Amino acid sequence: MIFDDLDLNPELLESIDYMGFSEATPIQEKAIPVIMSGRDLIACAQTGTGKTAAFLLPIMNHISEKRPSHTHTLILVPTRELALQIDQQIQGLAYTLNITSLAVYGGGDGNGWDQEKAALSKGADIIVATPGRLISHLNQGYVKFNQIEVLVLDEADRMLDIGFYDDIMRIISYVPKKRQTLMFSATMPPKIRSMSKHIMKNPVEIALEMSKPPEGVIQAIYKLSDNQKLPLINSLIADNPDYHSILIFSSTKKKLSEIVRGLRSKNYLVEGISSDLEQKEREEMLLRFKSRKTRVLVATDVLSRGIDIKDINLVINFDAPSDAEDYVHRVGRTARAETTGVAVTLVNKADMPKMYRIEKLIGNKIYNAPLPAFIAEGHDKRPAHRPFLTKYEKGGFRRKFNQKSKRQGVRDN
Repeated sequence: MIFDDLDLNPELLESIDYMGFSEATPIQEKAIPVIMSGRDLIACAQTGTGKTAAFLLPIMNHISEKRPSHTHTLILVPTRELALQIDQQIQGLAYTLNITSLAVYGGGDGNGWDQEKAALSKGADIIVATPGRLISHLNQGYVKFNQIEVLVLDEADRMLDIGFYDDIMRIISYVPKKRQTLMFSATMPPKIRSMSKHIMKNPVEIALEMSKPPEGVIQAIYKLSDNQKLPLINSLIADNPDYHSILIFSSTKKKLSEIVRGLRSKNYLVEGISSDLEQKEREEMLLRFKSRKTRVLVATDVLSRGIDIKDINLVINFDAPSDAEDYVHRVGRTARAETTGVAVTLVNKADMPKMYRIEKLIGNKIYNAPLPAFIAEGHDKRPAHRPFLTKYEKGGFRRKFNQKSKRQGVRDN
């Protein structure tokens, strides 16, 4: 379906076209008509499916037509990064619509607080906020939410995982009971359904096929010991000079620091991002990565959801994530918007049960790639000019592996 078929106003369609979009994604095709009808909605769709635009477009369409003089929409999100991303997307879509928005999140300076206070007291069309920061403003008594028409909970499952349930319920007590409530979630655990019964009225439910990495992701695992991980990653990077954007996930902040130290190179910039950094530092680091000044970014799970970084060539899981759903979100950072990418997971013996759960969730075995000989044999140095991801880059491996899988089923090496 093209956006012209969704009954959006011409100015918004012009903005969509300006941003280079023409066809609606499945979640957009299903959700936009429901939202425009005024119904409450629970939508289950994973990262990278276009869910942000699925709720922004109908909301902005309504604002551009009705021109309310008060804050129309409150969007709650789990992280500062997601708040900024959504605010940036609003700005991109609103360039001809004169719609105002503000991201409200912690970690900024005093000037940021003053800007937030002004918007929350005088009104902006759309407020995008993290719960903790928003409650700090609500405690001051100047926030005007008495005319909110739409409440959006984005990444609802993640907010509940972090422990925001009480904060969310408190925030909801400040908004009118007569409103439209939209809940977007990557998964649908029982606690989501329980919350929906308390805050929604007869919601429509949309659930796209869940827990599948994007089709363009070529996945592989390497079975190895912990002391072989950094040599392998260094070799992967060195052997693939055309991989200009590489994202490595670490399960802990301690490991993140070790990885960054182990990958330092004179030829390219390696940086590590975690919640320990100040917000300004994180924003500058992400900007360098997006602009490809930083080739390798090592991150904790703060980036596994909600960050829109395009054209990432390679995602590496330094260790298998404990939560199988997190695997889907991590590898979903590459192969976005119908592009292709590679996702590699480094697995020691202790991680094997995690991989079994991941494979069960995604419904197929992940290719067990052989270690390069110099690592398997315990040598310290990689032989010169010995690439071992070329089969991924040229697509030959994918064709060969798919044919083999159809003939005899996928088996571990």
